[in-house]
Amino acid sequence: MKIRESGMPDRDVWEKFFDLREILTRMGLDAKVCDVVEVGCGYGTFTIPVAKVISGQIHAYDIDEEMIRITKCEAGKAKLNNVNAILRDITAEGTGLPDESVDYVMLFNILHLETPELLLKEAIRILKKGGKVGIIHWNYDPSTPRGPSMEIRPKSEDCLKWAENAGFSGGVRCDLKPYHYGIVLIKGEVVG
Repeated sequence: MKIRESGMPDRDVWEKFFDLREILTRMGLDAKVCDVVEVGCGYGTFTIPVAKVISGQIHAYDIDEEMIRITKCEAGKAKLNNVNAILRDITAEGTGLPDESVDYVMLFNILHLETPELLLKEAIRILKKGGKVGIIHWNYDPSTPRGPSMEIRPKSEDCLKWAENAGFSGGVRCDLKPYHYGIVLIKGEVVG
């Protein structure tokens, strides 16, 4: 099921919104992280830089065949053999990965979908104990140049509440100027 319109701009515009090195550092994505899942990889904007710094594999999912093609192409250009780009509807099918099998789940600019809790439940299922979920989203500010409509754009408090309800704790929020915020949470004990 395709999620609600994100307001995602063309690739060249999109990639100018981020200082990727700063974001990866602030979101805790470095060589200490082994295996990663990215839900909604888009153009591979985060996929490729993450693949370059982690010590394991990145499983990059998207529901759009063109986004998967672009991500695979970018991984090939960068000579990366640790990018596994997968066409899949995560909300309907999950990731297909085993329980407690990854260290980090990236939910970047994706929680404006109708059922964000489904992604967070899948994240808690596949994360190892002590694993992290990283959430990035557009600021709840109508002056941002793009992004989902304000009617469906989640506030950081919403994302924190959803994540805590799924079983995450220790939410640390950071400002990812100029247009985004980030939150990193940890999987603790499994919740009912």
